[in-house]
Amino acid sequence: MRLLVSAALLGAPLLMPACADAQTAGVQRCITPSGQTVYSDKRCEDLGAVQRVPDTTRPDAQAGSYYRRGCSRTLSDLVYQITAAIDARDVNRLAGLYLWNGVSDASANRILDRMEAIVERPLVDIRPMHPAPPPLTNPDGSIADANTDGYYPQTAPPGTRPIGLRLEQTLRNGSTPASTVLGLRRSYNCFWITL
Repeated sequence: MRLLVSAALLGAPLLMPACADAQTAGVQRCITPSGQTVYSDKRCEDLGAVQRVPDTTRPDAQAGSYYRRGCSRTLSDLVYQITAAIDARDVNRLAGLYLWNGVSDASANRILDRMEAIVERPLVDIRPMHPAPPPLTNPDGSIADANTDGYYPQTAPPGTRPIGLRLEQTLRNGSTPASTVLGLRRSYNCFWITL
């Protein structure tokens, strides 16, 4: 009997961290491809959505500390890393998320200048961008309206990956909005940004 009680007491601490992780996971704030905000206890990717601007000030934030092993394998992690770089005003951290393949020295300097401006502005939101909606067609297949102005909004089909991220920021004066579009690339089984 003593042996069973001892074994049960030794096994109890192993179960406690799993319970604690489940409690701290909390509710995710996600945005769907159509722009709706969804709250869920599941990962945003499981819902076909992306995480809204995450809180990088929490010590238990999802992506952890500055040091990362590897690259952003999920879009939520990439959004977290972008947010953390801007919150820290760290251009080097933002540059670590950029796909530098084939970029010349002159282009790299211009890109770094743009990144410097990005990290200097307060971040308001990060929104996914999807491909332009297809043109509206007549029953005979001819184009009725190219829909270039987006007057006929169409939601992205489920499972459609964003092609970019729109950073909504304010200038240092706090009142003038600024918007920057980052392209998204998938390479080496990771998500990267481009400018």
